[in-house]
Amino acid sequence: MPDGAGAGLPTRADFRFFRPHQVRYVELDTQGIVFNAHYLTWYDEAVSDYIRAAGWNYQAEVKASGADFHVVRGLVEYKVAIGRAARIEVAARTTRIGRSSITFLPAVFPQGEDTLLATGEIVWVLTDQATRRSIPIPDRLRAILGAYEGRDFGTSR
Repeated sequence: MPDGAGAGLPTRADFRFFRPHQVRYVELDTQGIVFNAHYLTWYDEAVSDYIRAAGWNYQAEVKASGADFHVVRGLVEYKVAIGRAARIEVAARTTRIGRSSITFLPAVFPQGEDTLLATGEIVWVLTDQATRRSIPIPDRLRAILGAYEGRDFGTSR
């Protein structure tokens, strides 16, 4: 699985954005561990908050442009089971920006600790909402995410 930082699994040090969460009873399966579908919810919340923390006013941009993102890939890779009332942090970062897509790397860690509990990949495609066709990622968004991550994601050309 690509982590955007080279070979190997992501570490806590690879991230600057973390979203805290405490596992709720309703998120558990009959084995007493987090049910698999909840990871994608956590990843979605983390990626959405991450992009706003980077400086992108998501709702205003959708309203002004008529374009919005669609999730086209959601991958969860489990490392360590997570149980009830666990205090965790869901990290997120951008690993790639293509012509019309952004690839994010989410990861779950115990609160304030380095143990990787889960990771994955989320891919968004920017779509004109009137035509439902993909459109280029704005250079301004590339610049915002590049500045936040301290790297150059190029231009849409």
